[in-house]
Amino acid sequence: MANSEGTKSDSHTSNASANPPKKQSFIPLENNPEVMTSLVQKLGLPPTLAFHDVYSISEPSLLEFVPRPVHALLLVFPVTSTYEDSRREEDGPLPEYSGSGSGEEVIWFRQTIRNACGMIGLLHAACNGGAREMIAPSTDLANLISNALPLDPAARAQLIESSPNIARAHASAAAQGDTAAPAADDNVDLHFVAFVKSAENNLWELDGRRKGPLNRGKLGDEDDVLAEKALDLGVRRFLKRETDGEGNDMRFSLVALAPSMD
Repeated sequence: MANSEGTKSDSHTSNASANPPKKQSFIPLENNPEVMTSLVQKLGLPPTLAFHDVYSISEPSLLEFVPRPVHALLLVFPVTSTYEDSRREEDGPLPEYSGSGSGEEVIWFRQTIRNACGMIGLLHAACNGGAREMIAPSTDLANLISNALPLDPAARAQLIESSPNIARAHASAAAQGDTAAPAADDNVDLHFVAFVKSAENNLWELDGRRKGPLNRGKLGDEDDVLAEKALDLGVRRFLKRETDGEGNDMRFSLVALAPSMD
């Protein structure tokens, strides 16, 4: 899978309307593993974890370049009519997610900040699965999880909106990278979605624009999120829907949160 380093994403939020009120905006985050690694380590992940490009999901020789285990995948994709139609069809009959508390299988954050899908994707990757167990205590990520757990999704979104530490860390990361950063109110048509494995061995798709977290199926005890079964249930399923649809925009890229090579 080709990397789209240098792309920024996206202007969509989960509560768009025909005439939305002026909302908080972030400068779009570049799809760049070094920038992402710097950001999550600044927030509380250890230097032993980093993001890595995944150049193919079909060539074993290229998959071997990714350190294992992979704790999360971040898929960056164009917001096409095929995606939007599928999202509306799947979300239509689903209730709005209202989970909270320590019994949640995953922690999910609703995206309400314009152009913050990169940050929301990184939070989903870092705050779930094996990565969550490695968060340093008393860091921004540790404090975010502690404060967010008892809250419902709406209150969690407000928590992120009101966090100066997250805003500062995001602004610092958005100023890095290989391309000039667009304005915070620019329309950017790329979006992030995270795939993580829970302690119950379920693969979850986490997208702040959806009604809630989506359970994509059961994995084996030894499977990480880059295992063949996980790819079939997650990323490959996602890509097949797009290639079977009417669009031909294939600006997809994939990064993995895994052990650092340093």
